[in-house]
Amino acid sequence: MDPDQRADSSTDSWPVDAVEVGRIIDGWGVKGWIKLQPFASDPKALFSSRRWFLRAPAHAATASALPTLLHITHVKTHGDAVVAAARDLTDRDAAHALRGASVFVPRSSFPTAGDDEYYWVDLIGAEVINRQGETLGRVSTLIDTGAHSVLCVRRPEAGPEVPDTQAERLIPFVAAYVDTVDLAARRIQVDWALDY
Repeated sequence: MDPDQRADSSTDSWPVDAVEVGRIIDGWGVKGWIKLQPFASDPKALFSSRRWFLRAPAHAATASALPTLLHITHVKTHGDAVVAAARDLTDRDAAHALRGASVFVPRSSFPTAGDDEYYWVDLIGAEVINRQGETLGRVSTLIDTGAHSVLCVRRPEAGPEVPDTQAERLIPFVAAYVDTVDLAARRIQVDWALDY
């Protein structure tokens, strides 16, 4: 049996490597299925784990009633969304009660990325240097433009009071500009000048 499908107490605690991968937007159908908006165009992470951990939205008045874990039995794409059934949800009302909850899965359960493929969560926080060895900053987030991803690199000299829009360099995450990605060293080398 897949260890992700076991329901023993050792696997039910909040994972230290939890990554937010989507948000429950509604119930789906009458049998307790839920509908999610995945945070990635390819929701591999949602399909890779049978244990989804939930966190209530900050404004939720009933956060204490929200289960912290769902044991997923079925999951499939539905247009731009994902729908799923959990053994913990038996009817439409139970599914509707989860609206707005954030869904997390353990990073360790993600499928292995292919050559020259990276999960955004692994790039965030990485130091970005250019070919001259100059530090451009650290990756604060990424943007999906449809054609490719863009690294948002926060300049090291920008203080915390400087908004991201003024403190960031935007570097296309494409082979023309990205020389190497060293996940172990948390470093990305790019062909980009300090004054770009």
